[in-house]
Amino acid sequence: MVQTGDRQATLYRMVTDEHVCPFGLKSLDLLAREGFVIDDHLLRSRPEIDAFKAEQDVKTTPQTFIAGERIGGYDDLRRHLGKPVADAEEVSYQPVVAVFVMAALMAAATNWASSGDIISARGIEWFISFAMCILAILKLQDVERFSNMFLGYDLLAQRVVRYAYVYPFAEALAGILMIAGALLWLAIPVALVIGLVGAVSVVKAVYIDKREIKCACVGGDSKVPLGFVSLTENLMMVAMAIWMLAR
Repeated sequence: MVQTGDRQATLYRMVTDEHVCPFGLKSLDLLAREGFVIDDHLLRSRPEIDAFKAEQDVKTTPQTFIAGERIGGYDDLRRHLGKPVADAEEVSYQPVVAVFVMAALMAAATNWASSGDIISARGIEWFISFAMCILAILKLQDVERFSNMFLGYDLLAQRVVRYAYVYPFAEALAGILMIAGALLWLAIPVALVIGLVGAVSVVKAVYIDKREIKCACVGGDSKVPLGFVSLTENLMMVAMAIWMLAR
């Protein structure tokens, strides 16, 4: 841990015409917020960057020095200052929380604009529909990566591989039609089928086979574990389909 009296820091970071290193800016910001007086050295060309790396025997920039001691890169600096450092493999529910909070706020705003109320039965329908569309967008960013993860547990996709590519488009279609309240004869069976198949697949993989795998619900690079979240997504689609069918 840095001593309170050692408030002088020297930072070497890459700032070229082609690239400004984001971790250099983060290091500069962190040092400033921690009250350091910073000697900020900008490495403005590839030869200058390579020469610095060779001189210091390091592979990356930025590099921070405090009281003459080389601390290292941005993560090293955070550790040195007692700040948490994210683990690339750590389980995170943040993407799911972001999806459902934004869907809820969008539904409340839409409901307010249309009726002057924040919450209503139609607002709840919009919430589920918006959530479906946002989740579909995350999957559609990279359908190939999504399909790779989805094929690991979805029972229908394992039998019909092309279903893994169709799924995000089907989820988006059902969500859009349910937002509009149009062509429900198409939206309801689509949501019902993908929701039921998804729910059964999650139950089998997680609660029967006891597998510990990542969920494809927020795309192909998810750190969200397969389980309650994905089951909730699928059951919401089933509930929405049944509700609209009954209505």
